[in-house]
Amino acid sequence: MSVLSMASLVLFAVLLASGQALFKAVGLVLRTGGVAMALRAPSLYAALVLYGLATVLWIWILSRVPLTRAYPWVALGMVLVPLAGWYWFREPVGPVFWLGVGLIAAGLVLTQLGG
Repeated sequence: MSVLSMASLVLFAVLLASGQALFKAVGLVLRTGGVAMALRAPSLYAALVLYGLATVLWIWILSRVPLTRAYPWVALGMVLVPLAGWYWFREPVGPVFWLGVGLIAAGLVLTQLGG
C-alpha cells in the first residue's frame, strides 16, 4: 500500500473520530438546551462537514485500495473516539479499555500484513 493511501486512511479515521466528538458536543447541548439550541450549535454543522469530507475521501480511497485492506482502518475510530471522549469530555477510561486498544491495534496491523 502506498504512503498516500495509508495517510488517506489515517486521515479518514481522524475525520470520522473528530465528527463523533463534535456530535457528542451537540448531544450535550441537546441535553441541556433542547433541540432548538442543538440545531444552532456550530459543532453540529462542523461534524456534518467532516462526515461529508470523510465520505468523499472514503470513495477516493476505495478507488485505489481494496475494500478488504481499507475497511479495517475504520477500527482506528474505535480507539480515537473513546480517547477523544476521555480527553475532551472527561469520560472514564479503565484498564480493560487499554487492553482493547492494544487488541484493535494488533488486529489492524495483522490485517494489513496479511494482504
